[in-house]
Amino acid sequence: MLRIRLRIATALRIDRFRAVTKLRTLAAAWLAACLLFFTSSSAVADDAVLWQALRSGGHVALMRHALAPGTGDPPQFELGDCTTQRNLSAAGRAQAARIGERFRANGIRSARIFSSQWCRCIDTARLLNLGPVEALPALNSFFRQKGGGAQQTKETLDWIDDQDLDGAMILVTHQVNITALTNIFPRSGTIVVVRRSEQGRLEVLGTIDPQ
Repeated sequence: MLRIRLRIATALRIDRFRAVTKLRTLAAAWLAACLLFFTSSSAVADDAVLWQALRSGGHVALMRHALAPGTGDPPQFELGDCTTQRNLSAAGRAQAARIGERFRANGIRSARIFSSQWCRCIDTARLLNLGPVEALPALNSFFRQKGGGAQQTKETLDWIDDQDLDGAMILVTHQVNITALTNIFPRSGTIVVVRRSEQGRLEVLGTIDPQ
């Protein structure tokens, strides 16, 4: 009889343990689903605010060029010769085109576009298909000459300060330039949305990540 009671008690403990484990698993799954939902909703809401800012004027889209495998440029780099440079991959070209589609999907069908003279930036800017692209030397990479970064960053800030920002404006440039301007390290294709501050610097509203 004692053995039977022990078996029953053991079985009850096992069933109770299984039930509690199942409830905990279900609760964890529910919590994860809620976090995913609210995180996704928040990201969509944040993006909507940033797109609205770009549509309304007074803001600038600082965009890192699309995917271009590698780091820096080959030793034989020449500014006017794309064959000597690190260029967009097929995936990078497709990414740039998709980013242009996102601009249009969010109500921006044309923009003033300025670009670094590096081929991967010019190509990215053109593939956006949002209007003519104008080269702006202040946006050129100073990856190899970091000592000149402070002066070039000031030139970019001064240039932005002189601009009429009534419509959408996109500046296609490099990671080092964007980091110097915003303290953000963007991935390829990332858009950092900024506005001018009274102190002659840029205020970051947020980032739009590439898809």
